[in-house]
Amino acid sequence: RRGGLWDSEGSKSCLGVLVQLYCKEEDQYSAKMFRNLLALRQLSQRTLSTAARRQVQNKVPEKQKIFQEDNGIPVHLKGGAGDALLYRLTMALTVLGTGYVIYELLSAALPKKK
Repeated sequence: RRGGLWDSEGSKSCLGVLVQLYCKEEDQYSAKMFRNLLALRQLSQRTLSTAARRQVQNKVPEKQKIFQEDNGIPVHLKGGAGDALLYRLTMALTVLGTGYVIYELLSAALPKKK
């Protein structure tokens, strides 16, 4: 039986006992808000836990074959065009950043004469 003081396994629910204690000690409005909060919590748990999961094809074996081929391509480029683009972008940013750091160090070490 679901709801009330009993959970799905048939044992007393701590939350149900808390609701009863809270109802006795506080006014009815606060108790009603507390019960609504608990109901919302239970509903959200039930909705998330019983949601139908979309079946996704397992692509791991295909990827393993691609990455384990001995074709002379470095492993960081075996993913395709996206990996090559990321590699080139990273290298370009590294070279530009290094150049900028050297420029700033030189300009700080050799101040302009007035």
